[in-house]
Amino acid sequence: MASPPTIYHYLDIGRLGRGEVVNLFLKDTGIDFKEVRYPYDNTWPETSKKLRQSGLTRTGHLPALEYGGSVITQHIPILRYLSRELNAYDGKTSWEKYLVDAVADIYVDWRSQWVANLKGATDAYREYVPTYYNLIAQYYSDAEGPYLLGDTITYVDFAVYQSVDNDTRTGTIPESLPPALNKLVEAIEARPNISAFITQTRHKKA
Repeated sequence: MASPPTIYHYLDIGRLGRGEVVNLFLKDTGIDFKEVRYPYDNTWPETSKKLRQSGLTRTGHLPALEYGGSVITQHIPILRYLSRELNAYDGKTSWEKYLVDAVADIYVDWRSQWVANLKGATDAYREYVPTYYNLIAQYYSDAEGPYLLGDTITYVDFAVYQSVDNDTRTGTIPESLPPALNKLVEAIEARPNISAFITQTRHKKA
């Protein structure tokens, strides 16, 4: 029996948002998936209601991923689930797994504040952002190599990369990033599947 198709559901908002972390992750893994995007306009409340009724999302929020016959939601849990399924993109020891999860929690705190400031960044948020990146950089500076765990990429590296990308797109990125995070951005964008995706999206804009 053929495996059920992998279907990724998210909003049609370009490269912003939590769903793009999942998108980048899926592309890096090489998992074959179909993408379904939903307009984020005045039709979204009704669409969200229908998605809840269909069982695709209990919260009415996206992303949602149909994978292996199940539906999984919430972007960080999706990344953790896929990492366990693939036996990759995570730490090997309990300590490494702790580091990955700890940085993921810091990222989640950043994201809640970023979303709250999407309609206009407050002075408080602009003061917070450098603190966030400096804190993250402390973790990344503890290992050789561009990723949190050195030369081994994990799911949280995609999340931290997305935070840099999102703050850049909303004009809230600090004037300079710590060197460890510049190394991360360069390493992520140099990965073959990610590089091809970025090139493709730039061509679409052109």
